[in-house]
Amino acid sequence: MRILVLGAGALGGYFGARLTQAGGDVTFLLRPARAAQVARDGLAVESPLGDARLTVPVVTEAGPGFDLVLLTCKAYDLDAAIEAIRPAVAAGAAVLPVLNGLSHLDRLRGAFGAEAVLGGLAKIQAVLAPDGTIRHLAPWSSLTYGEPDGRPSARTEALHALATRAPGLTAELAPDILARMWEKLVHLGTVAAGTVLFRASIGEIARAPGGTALMQRLLRRNIAIAAAEGFPVREGFLAEYDALMADTTSAYTASMLRDLEAGGRTEAEHVLGFLLDAARRAGIADELHEAALVHARAYEQRREVGRLPQGSQSGGSQAGGRQA
Repeated sequence: MRILVLGAGALGGYFGARLTQAGGDVTFLLRPARAAQVARDGLAVESPLGDARLTVPVVTEAGPGFDLVLLTCKAYDLDAAIEAIRPAVAAGAAVLPVLNGLSHLDRLRGAFGAEAVLGGLAKIQAVLAPDGTIRHLAPWSSLTYGEPDGRPSARTEALHALATRAPGLTAELAPDILARMWEKLVHLGTVAAGTVLFRASIGEIARAPGGTALMQRLLRRNIAIAAAEGFPVREGFLAEYDALMADTTSAYTASMLRDLEAGGRTEAEHVLGFLLDAARRAGIADELHEAALVHARAYEQRREVGRLPQGSQSGGSQAGGRQA
């Protein structure tokens, strides 16, 4: 299986490096400056699961000959990413997107056809340092993938055979990948809405009187949205995440809040906007979702006109904490 990875940032670089270590035929599609850096210095990973510095093939334009494209961009970069990978997909490659949310699936299907698009999700905390090193921040990382209709296929089985050999990576071939993506969105949407609204970690919210009850109410609404869309969460999910929302010691925040605090763009439309639309379709109370989305939109207005507080910057490291 020949794999093309779009980008060598926190997610694409980490997962591409691990698949390379497993013996995969992996090429990175990069912008010219990053391509020159990786060609000169190699692809460097610092991780509690094992460091690596690899010589990897890089290209600055996609072409034919690939079986799979691993897509790890931010949701707001999806249009540009689609055009970048179009030559590879047009020549027969499948697309494995591991973006936050679910809104990207319809856009990818519209661009390439439903048959070309797999389901996937990633859980990892990593950043791209200014020197180009990928720094893995926690001793866990996972990649989950599958056919949206749940059927077995040669392409997912080939990927799974490779990924299960990769060091520093937990790989899972899921027959219920869409349900798993909805579960992640329930989790992500709850943590993102809460931490963005209150500009605080889960523990700080839990220590505030009324904070845990509000977060648990938001969690239940997101569970109800998923069920209305045909994807009820699995047994035990509610108890696990109720406990998370009540953890007064937790420093956990959403990557959306980290992006916001760094003065960068957020994926609010693709996560919070998607959930707000789904809540309204289902007739579920939506004021919490609306408040979180408008909060993020108002921040974007301040960012666009350069009125963020001193210390907030639009550049810097690229965060990859895609669990939430």
